[in-house]
Amino acid sequence: MTTTMEYHNPVLLKETVDGLNIQPGGIYVDVTFGGGGHSREIMSRLDADGKLYAFDQDEDALANVIADDRFTLINENFRYLKRFLRFHGVRQVDGILADLGVSSHQFDVAERGFSTRFEGDLDMRMSQKNALNAYKVVNEYDEANLRRVFLEYGELKNAPVIARTIMEARTQKPVKNTEQLKAVLAKLLPPHKANKILAQIYQAIRIEVNQEMEALKEFLEQSLEVLKPGGRLSVISYHSLEDRLVKRFIRNGMFEGEPERDFFGNFSVPFKTIEKLIVPDEAEIARNNRARSAKLRVAEKL
Repeated sequence: MTTTMEYHNPVLLKETVDGLNIQPGGIYVDVTFGGGGHSREIMSRLDADGKLYAFDQDEDALANVIADDRFTLINENFRYLKRFLRFHGVRQVDGILADLGVSSHQFDVAERGFSTRFEGDLDMRMSQKNALNAYKVVNEYDEANLRRVFLEYGELKNAPVIARTIMEARTQKPVKNTEQLKAVLAKLLPPHKANKILAQIYQAIRIEVNQEMEALKEFLEQSLEVLKPGGRLSVISYHSLEDRLVKRFIRNGMFEGEPERDFFGNFSVPFKTIEKLIVPDEAEIARNNRARSAKLRVAEKL
């Protein structure tokens, strides 16, 4: 059975929960429960009337459920935020927290296939209910789709070469695990950059498998519907793709284009930014290497 300790330290714990401006009797949502670190901090600030709903699509997270009548854990992707809150009779909430990183636990379990450090099957599913896994992406996608994945989600300039290399390798035999994938790509990995490039390749496949960008967009749009006026959104992102979406949505309430102007020429925007971008200090990064790329943005619904 998984224990909370295997999930390691939550990133920017105090800052993220402070950003929610907790009202003791309020209703809050932690859409990325994981080991429950952020959730436990929120719970510590609620009184007997407060409520916390948490989402996590990973079955392993169920082992960390908080035994408290004020707490409900929903084993679903946060892209279904509105649907499952309504199922529990909740239409509006006072604050939503999202920590968008892959949990340390998922990286550390070799057979999940998330990590470049261990040999494991090409899986990378955050939920075992997903039909698509990394094996299917690597072995069944056509060249154009592979190129798209590595270019869009890995931001890799040599995406066409990576795609062609995988296509050529799999005509000989299927690429079944992480070590075989590394071997296939070895000639494209100069020693001084190998880890960085591999991490980008793995990130690209993982984002595709879990539809992370689509899920993030759906979640952000629903957060606007679910938050009360004055409610807070507190989001930690770990790579530029996520952060650009979050930043743009907080600023404009949309992912592309510009919001409409009113009669007086003012933009109509749904959020106001609370504080500037927050990043971990050196002490936190020293304690928790996972924090090094974290960026926290906090906004209040107008």
